[in-house]
Amino acid sequence: MMKTAVQGIGLLASGLAGWDASRTVLAGFRPFRPGDTPDPEALILPPNERRRSSDCVRWAVQVAEEAIAQSGLDPRDVPTVFASSGGEMGVFDQLCRVLATPDRHVSPTLFHQSVHNTAAGYWGIATAGQQSSTALSCYDDSFAAGLLEAISIVCVEERPVLLVSYDLAVPAPLNNARPITEGFAVAFVVAPPLDDSPVIVQMRLEKANGRKSSSLPDPDLERLRLDNPAARSLPMLCAIAVGGSRTVGLDLLDCQQLILNVESCRPSAKAN
Repeated sequence: MMKTAVQGIGLLASGLAGWDASRTVLAGFRPFRPGDTPDPEALILPPNERRRSSDCVRWAVQVAEEAIAQSGLDPRDVPTVFASSGGEMGVFDQLCRVLATPDRHVSPTLFHQSVHNTAAGYWGIATAGQQSSTALSCYDDSFAAGLLEAISIVCVEERPVLLVSYDLAVPAPLNNARPITEGFAVAFVVAPPLDDSPVIVQMRLEKANGRKSSSLPDPDLERLRLDNPAARSLPMLCAIAVGGSRTVGLDLLDCQQLILNVESCRPSAKAN
């Protein structure tokens, strides 16, 4: 059993524009209404990097910035884990289209954005951070793999870690092979627990033994959870928003699950 505290959360998705604005929705006090997602500002990025950055980078940086701001930590001091199923699928689509043209001229900017750890690199530039950074992918279980990595670092190194999980809608024709239709990005600052930590998560890895992962009662939120690998975090987010003691199961590879015992002492206030 590994134990950690959650010190900050960032969130961005259709109908979920920021953690503070979304807590009452995730707690069930207000209906979830999918709609247009505000373009992430990612103001922590220097102007030149912001202009060159991809949509994927700006989504990841936006939620990372929100989570770090809530934690009150200096981002330069916090190691990072970036988890994404597909990473820069939009850039990959652009590269394929350029390579299908007669001149095959790929711009240096497009090329440097094509690697899986692009978002991690831009975050490091924005924060002048020199701590360790991990970028990983585990298909539909990328969030669970990232959470396991981040909490493992917390427990071994006894220091806070920033986890960022994100995937955007996959453009055609690539969406025939990977049908992700909605963007979703989430970030957690996880840290060694203190006596007054408002959210405590105890995690263990078990064989699934046929047990299904946690689902959501709201059909639209459940549809989002199944659509986007990063949105597999929704049951954990809902457990934190509701408050009290909740158990969440997240699939990890074919036959395992992360079992999360979530203790949150700050339930969302009901909307007026």
